[in-house]
Amino acid sequence: MSERVTPYTVDQIGFNSVRFSSKGVFDTHKDKMVDPYAQTRIPKEAQVEGVQFFPQVPGIFPSIVLLHERWGLNGQIKDFAIRLAREGYVVFLPNLYGRQGGMITANAEVADALVERMDHETVLKDINASCEWLNTNITEDALLDLTKRNFHAIIGFGIGGTLAIKFSCRRKRLRAAISFYGKPPSQLDLIQNLYCPLLYHAAEKDDTVSAEELEEMKKTAEEAGKSLEIVTYPGTTHSFFNEGQADVYHAESANKAWGKTIAFIDKALQV
Repeated sequence: MSERVTPYTVDQIGFNSVRFSSKGVFDTHKDKMVDPYAQTRIPKEAQVEGVQFFPQVPGIFPSIVLLHERWGLNGQIKDFAIRLAREGYVVFLPNLYGRQGGMITANAEVADALVERMDHETVLKDINASCEWLNTNITEDALLDLTKRNFHAIIGFGIGGTLAIKFSCRRKRLRAAISFYGKPPSQLDLIQNLYCPLLYHAAEKDDTVSAEELEEMKKTAEEAGKSLEIVTYPGTTHSFFNEGQADVYHAESANKAWGKTIAFIDKALQV
């Protein structure tokens, strides 16, 4: 992908591993100060695990929840998170397979099995808890404040793109959603509840999503007065944005999609 001038360099981007309650209610640093077992107690509820990337400069930034493809939380999606963080965002990458052991794979059969076993309802709760985490911003340093409250966007690829669409129809305080070749919901009336502008990047020759499905989703959104933009990239197939998939990666289209993505998020989050 071609480089563009960004506010921050790679060296200015920090990261940390994060783990928190899927309930979206968290202990504060003061709670931990007075609880001698806080560090060793095994939580009763499921935990959301992931990686957070952020500019290491003074400031309070809007946030992006980034949802990985079927391959899991691998190096390619982390590189993309760093790229977003360089634009001036705090980016949180939840492990969508956390409830299945958090696997990362390059095997298509294993990846498909992980997707098939995924419970979308529980994962959507984990994504919502991720937004609440960004709101409370509980970090190792309790004095470090990074994020603007409720200035969130969501971006997803493949199965992550499918979840991004569903989540944008659930969270009222979401500012923007972007789906790269995600599957439209089977119940299209869900789109009537779209709470934020949605940008959909479509591959022209996607064998997982038909042009008819996208047209029906767009029609439903228009009838409900919702903001949905679908951009189709000629000559591309599913995962055309993924540099790690050399057989399907399409550099020209990926560059165009990147530019549209940044412009869309910057406008929605008032950067």
